[in-house]
Amino acid sequence: MDRIVVADDHPLFRAALVSAVARAVPGAVVVETPSLAGAREALAAGPVDLLLLDLRLSDSDGFTGLAGVRADYPAVPVVVVSASEDGATVARTLAFGASGFIPKSATLGVMVEALSEIRAGEIWAPVPVDPGSGEGMEARIASLTPSQLKILIGLQQGRLNKQIAFDLGVTEATIKAHLTGVFRKLGVQNRTQAVIAARALSLEPDRRPDDDHSAP
Repeated sequence: MDRIVVADDHPLFRAALVSAVARAVPGAVVVETPSLAGAREALAAGPVDLLLLDLRLSDSDGFTGLAGVRADYPAVPVVVVSASEDGATVARTLAFGASGFIPKSATLGVMVEALSEIRAGEIWAPVPVDPGSGEGMEARIASLTPSQLKILIGLQQGRLNKQIAFDLGVTEATIKAHLTGVFRKLGVQNRTQAVIAARALSLEPDRRPDDDHSAP
């Protein structure tokens, strides 16, 4: 029996998603949650066949939640639902590893169609997406390991190496070693450039790293 998690903080829209799931995957066990933390609890509690994830949750900043879930649970298909429906956002969503993008303006019938195709292994988007349009910094960030991504998010939040080390339960030397891999995968030379690159995780357009050469 399929187990599907629906993470959206708007009760009415969450109910609409649950209705779509009931039609697309009859008999599925649906876990509802208004937060990213709740979605992660459900993922940790047992196998999940599909996660429907709102991009704008109170405890999730932009694409950070999607990138983190994809890093920690790469086998779980994730469908993003969002009111931001422009082509660039859709392309970036797919670049971060989502299996589909459902706009909040979609009718129930379109939601059911999208979920059915995604469950069949297809990638679904409301508009045609140029395969190369979302493969910049988003794809590089998506290539980070779970630990590397957590470190990048720590840098984005302005945390020092020792603070990130405490958060992850590792030594500061381990963080410095991981930073080398983070810099290499992102194509940057230092933590300042990495922080700028991490702006790709926000819903705003990313910017190019500058030429600062400060130490890690």
